[in-house]
Amino acid sequence: MVKKTITSGISAVKEDRVVADIVSLASGFQSRIYFETASKVINAKSIMGMMTLNLLAGNEISISIDGEDEEKAMEAIENFLLGR
Repeated sequence: MVKKTITSGISAVKEDRVVADIVSLASGFQSRIYFETASKVINAKSIMGMMTLNLLAGNEISISIDGEDEEKAMEAIENFLLGR
């Protein structure tokens, strides 16, 4: 299992689109991927769950990934969220 905390840089204008892109990206991996805030733990492959998560700029999000491709999944999601 790998876990990282990232500070979001997502603007309110594009949050919905980014959520859809994250779900699509996460769904491409075998690993179980969860996003966690102070009050919620959400399966990153669930569009409905991810829409309830506040990914706006400045919010801290913990990402935990467990599975055979966890390192690759973490790298891809981190790069996406940080705009790399």
